Amino acid sequence: MGFFNRLSRLVRANANAAVSGMEDPVKILDQSVADMQSDLVKLRQAVALAIASQKRLSNQSEQAEAQAKTWYERAELALKKGEEDLAREALTRRKTFQETATSLGAQVQSQVGQVDTLKKSLVALEGKIAEAKTKKDMLKARAQAAQAQQQLQSAVGSIGTNSAMAAFERMEEKVEAMEATGQAAAELAGTDLESQFAALEGGNDVDDDLEALRNQLKGGPEAVALPAAETSDQVKPVQVEEVDADLEDLKRSIDKL
Repeated sequence: MGFFNRLSRLVRANANAAVSGMEDPVKILDQSVADMQSDLVKLRQAVALAIASQKRLSNQSEQAEAQAKTWYERAELALKKGEEDLAREALTRRKTFQETATSLGAQVQSQVGQVDTLKKSLVALEGKIAEAKTKKDMLKARAQAAQAQQQLQSAVGSIGTNSAMAAFERMEEKVEAMEATGQAAAELAGTDLESQFAALEGGNDVDDDLEALRNQLKGGPEAVALPAAETSDQVKPVQVEEVDADLEDLKRSIDKL
């Protein structure tokens, strides 16, 4: 027995949770106001029926009292005419109508109390509906704002854990790293190229000077002629030992470049 009770409670709990999860506050508020409006219509109909019943009972009571008065007048007439038995019959009818009028009068009083209660309930329900309509718009706005906030928080939370966004960020970092590497390689290549051309441009002059010195030292037919002197005396051949020191100085100056 305990097992089935627990199972029944579990089923009801899951059903309630499912229903609660499917409830839309905006739709429920509209439906609640619509239900109250339907109750208001029914209550108005009940009040109308109670008032109609009260009037009908009141009319019947008045008619019974009128009949009792009529039969009393008839009893007086019969008694004046010496018709005692007829007068007694008239008084019997009068008594019947009096009892009916009294009973109907009690019902009328009871119906008056019911009508008053229904009218108060009607006024109270109309006030609640008016208040509910005022609150409904405010609650709908709050519900919509809360739903928007939840969606925003959900979107923000999913961005931090979204694998697609994480992959996008990784690729962005990778592209930036590739761009930095390419820029560095371009700068290095440009520097190396400039240095190579500078070496080529500067090396030609040194090589030419060195070759000219070699030819001059050889003293052969391809030797570079020295400038002509102001006198007619022949220039003496230059000894190798005399230019060794100059050659060493020139090498050291070239190495410093």
